[in-house]
Amino acid sequence: MRLFNKIKQLLFVELRILKFKILSDCKKTIGKSKLYHPLLLKGKGTIEFGEKVQIGVIASPNYYSHYTYLEARNENSRIEIGDNVSINNSFTAVAFSKIVIGNNVLIGVNCSIIDNDAHHLAINKRDQIDNSKEVIIKDNVFLGSNVTILKGVIIGENTVIGNGSVVTKSIPANVIAAGNPARVIKELL
Repeated sequence: MRLFNKIKQLLFVELRILKFKILSDCKKTIGKSKLYHPLLLKGKGTIEFGEKVQIGVIASPNYYSHYTYLEARNENSRIEIGDNVSINNSFTAVAFSKIVIGNNVLIGVNCSIIDNDAHHLAINKRDQIDNSKEVIIKDNVFLGSNVTILKGVIIGENTVIGNGSVVTKSIPANVIAAGNPARVIKELL
């Protein structure tokens, strides 16, 4: 059984992690993360990892089938991930300007953070990139699974964002927020 588990680990995890390292093209990467899940680093900008950043969770959905995608699209784009951050499987962050994830943040499975609209909303301008506004996730935040955070959002310290929420506006510190769009439903004591 041990041999079978080692073969499974090699074929379904370690080789996939290697594949996505080879496919990564972001040249401005600072720090390292502990990889339990494949990580694809893209873009011309900077992606910075603090100390003890974990990518992937073994006993969680999408472990064998998905990967984490971080893109700092332009030369001045940045993604900054603080210390002691745990990012579950199938996470996506795309920065045209800047995404900051503070210290001691927990991110659930299948979450997305994007600091831009990607394409203009007007039909005749959809080939143009629309404006971006930085996203800041402060210290000790917990994002549940399937959370989407959109441009310009600041999430305050110690806040919890409920599963399936779409965060379109900033959320204060020390609260629980949930819904689409996310709204404060409870204050934390």
